[in-house]
Amino acid sequence: MTELTTIDGGTTRLDAELDALAADLTGTLVRAGDPDYDTSRALWNAVTDRHPAAIVRCATTEDVRRAVLLAAEHRLLVAVRAGGHNVAGTAGVDDGLVIDLGQMRDVSVDPGTRLARVAGGARLGDLDAATQEHALAAPAGVFSDTGIGGLGLTGGIGWLRRLLGLTCDNIVGATVVAADGTVHEVDEENDPELLWGLRGGGGNLGVVTELVVRLHPVGPEVYAGFVLHRADRALEVLHAYRDWSADLPDEVSSMAVLGAAPEDEAVPAELTGQPCVIVLACVADPDHGEELLAPIRDLPDPAADLSGPVPYVELQQLFDADYPEGMRYYWRSVHLPELSEEALLRSVDQMHRRPSALSTIDLWHLGGAMSRVGAEDTAFGDRSAPYLVGIEANWTEPDDDEANMRWARGCAADLDALSTGREYLNFPGFQEGGQETLRAAHGEANYARLRALKQRMDPQNLFRLHQNIAP
Repeated sequence: MTELTTIDGGTTRLDAELDALAADLTGTLVRAGDPDYDTSRALWNAVTDRHPAAIVRCATTEDVRRAVLLAAEHRLLVAVRAGGHNVAGTAGVDDGLVIDLGQMRDVSVDPGTRLARVAGGARLGDLDAATQEHALAAPAGVFSDTGIGGLGLTGGIGWLRRLLGLTCDNIVGATVVAADGTVHEVDEENDPELLWGLRGGGGNLGVVTELVVRLHPVGPEVYAGFVLHRADRALEVLHAYRDWSADLPDEVSSMAVLGAAPEDEAVPAELTGQPCVIVLACVADPDHGEELLAPIRDLPDPAADLSGPVPYVELQQLFDADYPEGMRYYWRSVHLPELSEEALLRSVDQMHRRPSALSTIDLWHLGGAMSRVGAEDTAFGDRSAPYLVGIEANWTEPDDDEANMRWARGCAADLDALSTGREYLNFPGFQEGGQETLRAAHGEANYARLRALKQRMDPQNLFRLHQNIAP
């Protein structure tokens, strides 16, 4: 017996309907009690433990369409899962239906047109492996197991952001299953308004089973900067980082990370796990890296300098070991108009307040190509802030949940008075800010356009668990 929750809070039994759906799928249907249920429902963030009534593991767009039709007909509470890495856990739902794209990971590359067709469940690693065969890349995130769909539809800030823009800026087409089961093939000539909404509007408008992404010549090697200093020099290093990043060419994307020194043979053993500041950077042309990073590498007495040419795919995997599936995460963010002295002082102070040595405060330098896209040119919204602070609470034990989430919220509140009032929607906490956060992120004009698109694509608000702008 399978009972599912509906969007009005009721329940319904659909045993026969689920049996019929399972018989028609190219993929598979998983229900509570099935041997692979727990592995199928598990999300990357262990804090967001969800127990759906049924999971449709789709293999084709037709599988997705059939699942959507069932959900719409019976008004089921439905979640859509691409990579399953949304920190807020929106890829799962208790007692509802999950439409899981995880088996749809194909990436096909046309090197002539420099376009990639990316299936809805593909990860960054899938995209990088396919595109780097042709020394091409799409700007994406910095963790190779991230789902392209969730990342790209909500923005996509990565190592190439200043040179090539956000992931969403490079989406030129999509296949979307709407709430009524219709399939929309979207590009810049066919429904450009919907394409506009997919460029940063989140997963609120339908199930995206394929993205078409613009590619650029990158790799196979880039120049990676990695310079580590002890925590007692944090302010000195951050002052230098602020001055250096103020005049960087678009070719350099960088960040300063306040966290713990990693275990590495190049890092003094006594520093492992101790507070530190790390300046990280990517220069797409490895021949220019040494010159462009010289000012930040020439600071005296670094504890370690691991900078040098690396394969692009290796840089994309740099953080993989730090973010294993099944750990516990809560991430927030603020945009800063400048790295003021007060912002730096507060950031360093908050580094020392972290309950977990795994947590970090990441100062991302923005600007460049991503900032030259107008606030209303994509649904993503305003890009004028030159810095983003990513506040990452990362820990292992359930008993430490409250302390770590309280730290991250306190850190965000501490910096909020210095901020532009806008969060990055891929680091949204657990969406506690609701519509106020969405309005600030998208801007009022974009918010209104997204609401109109929602009314057209999903008037009954079937897809309501992502960053939802109701119709």
